[in-house]
Amino acid sequence: MPFELRRAIRERDGEGAELWCRYLNPQMARVVHTIGLDRRWARAEGAYLFDDTGDRYLDFLTGFGAFGIGRGHPSVRRALHEALDSELADLVQMDTPLVAGLFAEALLKRAPHLDRVYMCNSGSEAVEAALKFARYSTGRSRVLYCDHAFHGLTAGALSVNGGREFRKGFGPLLPGTEVPFGDLGALQRELSRGDVAALIIEPVQGKGVRVVPDGFLVAATQLLHRRGALLICDEVQAGAGRTGRFFSYEHDGAEPDLVTVAKTLSGGFVPVAATLGTDRVFKKVYSSMDRVLVHDTTFGTNLMAMVAGLATLAVLEEDGLIENAALRGEAIAAELKSVASRYEMVKEVRGRGLLVGIELGRPRSRGPRARWELLTRVRRGLVTEMIVVDLFRKHRILTQTAADNMDVLKLLPPLIISDSDISWFMDGFCEVMDSIHASSRPVWRFGWALASRAATPSRPATPKSAGPSPRG
Repeated sequence: MPFELRRAIRERDGEGAELWCRYLNPQMARVVHTIGLDRRWARAEGAYLFDDTGDRYLDFLTGFGAFGIGRGHPSVRRALHEALDSELADLVQMDTPLVAGLFAEALLKRAPHLDRVYMCNSGSEAVEAALKFARYSTGRSRVLYCDHAFHGLTAGALSVNGGREFRKGFGPLLPGTEVPFGDLGALQRELSRGDVAALIIEPVQGKGVRVVPDGFLVAATQLLHRRGALLICDEVQAGAGRTGRFFSYEHDGAEPDLVTVAKTLSGGFVPVAATLGTDRVFKKVYSSMDRVLVHDTTFGTNLMAMVAGLATLAVLEEDGLIENAALRGEAIAAELKSVASRYEMVKEVRGRGLLVGIELGRPRSRGPRARWELLTRVRRGLVTEMIVVDLFRKHRILTQTAADNMDVLKLLPPLIISDSDISWFMDGFCEVMDSIHASSRPVWRFGWALASRAATPSRPATPKSAGPSPRG
């Protein structure tokens, strides 16, 4: 019997968590169940998710940024259907497919100082390519990276990952050195040793949502080039329009030697990633016909990925989504800053465009301080996790913490959000913060729920949320 998706889902509906426990990563099912985010998702559209009860949720997580243009965008869907119906020969391998060339051309129009593109499937792969290209073209092995950096979890990318919780137990890794984010003095000291191939940096860090100081990237480029090293800008999450420019390094007027981009580029349908670079770097790596496949990947230029990428670029331009990211990003930051003085726990609102971080900290007043310390003694970051859970369960807003053991609430909405979506979030955020500051009841309720859920097996439960659906 041929496979039919609808029949398979109908016959095995509700078994997702059980199957994950049995065949995939059992800890994922446990975590989702314990923190109370377990739902059976029925469908998705634009900025919204819908569970099997019909309740609508505001998606301020967007699959870690993959759904930057919203979920199920009709233009990308049409393009992918057209690609399937075309029956074009795909992945012949020893060929030069037209659509990949068109996509590379379209990408480079967004980075006019760069010349060539390497296509791959994920942000980690794009980072791996950038590291290899930098090391080969400079003849050096050591790469500098920043504290709190996140560049992926494959072995090379892990070598430049500032999160020690990810690195533990996977060494030895590639030679690399951590430098403080935005510290030119530390960069200069490491460059003086003469063995640095490159500095890799996120102009807006995903972990913690820290923005590079003004002028740092330009000054860093000058220092790096003076020592024969390269600048790699990781735009996997911040790129493709999220910060109000196509690439976040543009805010600083920088011209990096290598750039990685992924996530939003896929339209959320087919994995798409790319490493953009200068002609000088690429010609050193691919220096002869003998080296034509010295760095390659089987599915890198597959038709569906290239079509998804081209259609997504068109949507970003035709729908004015980069401009919308700038406009709505300013609006949500302004609203957050305007209410921040009401809440002692809110220490800073930062970010660019629709990559926003809300840093929390220890309050001064006795009651809120006691509640903060109670949760923080159990685990750092638990206050932020409580806010994430309350936003989800009480207000149907999906958000995330910016990193493990870090008190930063991260907002990563799609670039299509409207004023009403911002109002939905602000109403929910203010109600949650009012509740936490006014009473210890939310803390005890959260702690009790966390403990009881952790003690029970994960199961594909779908509790009905109380109250009417916010804004529809």
